[in-house]
Amino acid sequence: MSHLHIAKNVLLFESEQLRRTLDHLNDNFDAAVNAILQSKGKVVVCGIGKSGAVAQKITATLCSTGTPAVFLHAAEAAHGDLGVYADGDPILMISKSGTTEEMLRLIPFFLQSSSSVIAIVGNLNSPIARQSTIVLDGSVEKEADALNLAPTASTTVALALGDALAVALMHARGFTEKDFARFHPGGQLGKNLMLKVEDVMHEMPFIARVSEKNSFRELILAMTKFNLGAACVVNDAQELVGLVTDGDVRRSLLRDADLSSMSVSSIMTRNPVSVSVHATLKEAVDLMENRSSQLSVLPVVEGKTCMGLIRIHDIYQG
Repeated sequence: MSHLHIAKNVLLFESEQLRRTLDHLNDNFDAAVNAILQSKGKVVVCGIGKSGAVAQKITATLCSTGTPAVFLHAAEAAHGDLGVYADGDPILMISKSGTTEEMLRLIPFFLQSSSSVIAIVGNLNSPIARQSTIVLDGSVEKEADALNLAPTASTTVALALGDALAVALMHARGFTEKDFARFHPGGQLGKNLMLKVEDVMHEMPFIARVSEKNSFRELILAMTKFNLGAACVVNDAQELVGLVTDGDVRRSLLRDADLSSMSVSSIMTRNPVSVSVHATLKEAVDLMENRSSQLSVLPVVEGKTCMGLIRIHDIYQG
């Protein structure tokens, strides 16, 4: 059996287990979301081993999407790490077997401290499932590996249920792109949401700018002087009427032998995709990348007036 065949089997099987999880979702999911929303505290996400790794990812997702959360290692909890917990904090426990001793020892303490214990477990008849306040079915038919030993399908399902909780909580809280940007000020995601096109674009007069009547030679001179990968074609009112990219120039050289007779109008793309000077970088990226033929440069406009150029490189640099 080839490596590729094995990979396809794994992905197919795990997708089937996710579909199975979808069929098992019930009112307990609503109860879990409401328990978290009704609490003024943070979510304490608890796990150990591979389930602990999943718990850490769920914690990070909750924190970045408007739900305060901390990870609690089940084994370390009894040795001082319970200090992160406050009475009433909702608990989210991740366990495939539902028999993890380190977690079972914690449940009575949490319940006595007025916390809702939400469990994502692979065995609904397990001790953790029986003792928890709310149970989400994270069971799988088996793991994806041939030996049925490595946590694969089970961790995928647990992680997906954590994602579902985070997204449902985002929706319930009315979490917006501005909120997301506040929690990601140092990353590309935050940069794309917080900065505008005008913050990074190349402004007039520092871009190649020509009229459609200019010759091929004049176009090349302008694009050489301002080496940004494109030239904006404007009319007398400085309104954008077209765009010529480096690719357009190369294709015209392959197509036409008589360069002396060529003008900008015969090369340019009329009514090109453009972006507003006031758009976010995310909106610019979407315009450039979410298409069958990706763009590396966009003309920037305010109304119909050409204001400059922005390149994908300008967005991702630094």
